[in-house]
Amino acid sequence: MQQQIISKLTAELIEAEEKLVPVTPLSERYPELSVKDSYGIQLEWVQKKLDEGRVVIGKKVGLTSKAMQNMLGVNEPDYGHLLDHMKVTSGSVLSRHDFIKPKVEAEIGFILKEDLCGPNVTYVDVLMATEAVVPALEIIDSRIEDWKIQLVDTVADNGSSARAVIGEPFYEIEQIDLRTLSMTLLKNGELTATGAGAAALGHPAHAIAWLANKLADYNISLKAGELILPGALSAAIDADAGDEITAAFGKLGTVSISFHD
Repeated sequence: MQQQIISKLTAELIEAEEKLVPVTPLSERYPELSVKDSYGIQLEWVQKKLDEGRVVIGKKVGLTSKAMQNMLGVNEPDYGHLLDHMKVTSGSVLSRHDFIKPKVEAEIGFILKEDLCGPNVTYVDVLMATEAVVPALEIIDSRIEDWKIQLVDTVADNGSSARAVIGEPFYEIEQIDLRTLSMTLLKNGELTATGAGAAALGHPAHAIAWLANKLADYNISLKAGELILPGALSAAIDADAGDEITAAFGKLGTVSISFHD
C-alpha cells in the first residue's frame, strides 16, 4: 500500500482519538489493507506520539484468548504499544467522557528485568527475564465505529489500546503457577467473567514469547523495565459511567477501576 495512504489513515486515527469521534472501518474502505500495512500505520502513530514527547512504557498482546478472538472474529493475536499517559494506578476514577466505547479486560502483567529480543524467545526465557508480575486491567477502546473491526483495523488502531490499570507488583513469581492462576472479574460487585492464566496462549509467558518473536520482524525488542500485558483471560466487558470493575487473581492480588460521568 502506498505510504501516502498509510499516513492518511494514521492521521485519521489520531484525530479520532483526540476528538473521540470514530471512523468507519479501514477494512471496509481499503479491502486491500494487509496486516503488514496496518502495523505500518501503528508504528507511524507511535512515532508521532514520541515526537509529541510521549514515552513507550511497554507493549500489549491482544486477542490471545479464544473468547476475544471469537468476539472480534479474528484468528490470531495482535499487539500494540503502551505509552506513559496510558498507565493508571489501581483504584483510580476515570471519566467516561475520555473514551468512545470502552471495554475492560483482566490480564496478568509482566515487568521485565532484562531485554527480550526475538526471533527465538521461549516462554522459559520470558520467565527468567521477568522481575515481577502484577494484577492488571486493560481498558480497550476502538477508534473504529461500533467496534466493527477486523484484524487489520485493530492492529492499525494500536491494538485498540486505551489505558493499563496496574495493581501492586508481586516479585516471588516462582510461588505462583501462572498457567492455573484463577481470575474473577466483577462489575459493580457482580461476577461477570472468570478465567485462568492458560487462556493467554496456554500460559501468559507464551504470549510474551510470541510478542518478542513477532517484534523481531520490525527490529523491535522488549526492554528491561517495560510493562508487558500478555492478553485477556476472558472476554472484555463493557464499561459505562457509574461502573466499578474489579479483577481478583488469588495470591497475585486485586486491581480495580471506576468510571464517573
